[in-house]
Amino acid sequence: MIRNSLFPLLIVVAIAISANAQQPRPGAAQPTPTPAAVAGATVALPVSKMAVINSDFFLDPKSGIGKFNTAVTKLNSEFQKTKDELTALQARATTLESEITKLQQAPEGTPIDQKSLQAKIDQLEQLKKDIQRKGEDAQNSYNRRRGEIFNPLQEEIGRALEAFAKARGITVIIDAAQVPLLFADEKTDITRAFITDFNSKNPVTAASTTTPPE
Repeated sequence: MIRNSLFPLLIVVAIAISANAQQPRPGAAQPTPTPAAVAGATVALPVSKMAVINSDFFLDPKSGIGKFNTAVTKLNSEFQKTKDELTALQARATTLESEITKLQQAPEGTPIDQKSLQAKIDQLEQLKKDIQRKGEDAQNSYNRRRGEIFNPLQEEIGRALEAFAKARGITVIIDAAQVPLLFADEKTDITRAFITDFNSKNPVTAASTTTPPE
């Protein structure tokens, strides 16, 4: 199975729910501030409630978002055959390289079929080109398929996180996986609460991920 570390999945989750309702409509008449208001009145600041989340935990295989882990498993399984083929090619290249080195380093006077040696060298060079080409094609296909699977899921999680925040009066969420934090009280961390809420409302099913195109 293709390891996740080879193909990092970066989820950026950071929302700020602005108080648009408090903003005047374009073209609406604006009140003229009185001299007292300009000179000494205290301006009321909007009330904000901030929370912290760590999106890295979304991918935890045991306690993360179920749909993510199902998607990762599905994606890797779709490319398992390609991975196995590349592994076999690489093993063949390693064997050929070892054979060539052994022949080239044979003791002086050892009878060596030069045509056979050159054939192995040519075969190794072609094999390396095939591995590079197939590897690049596989990487491109993997990235494209990853987007097909994960982009809709990321959007779904983003909508769910916004709804989760609004329901709790949270106006700003900072993703600790993306923004360095010097300090944050653990009471502000909503990671576990959100994951639990999302999983309960979005249980994993056989149809949770997109079927690959023909």
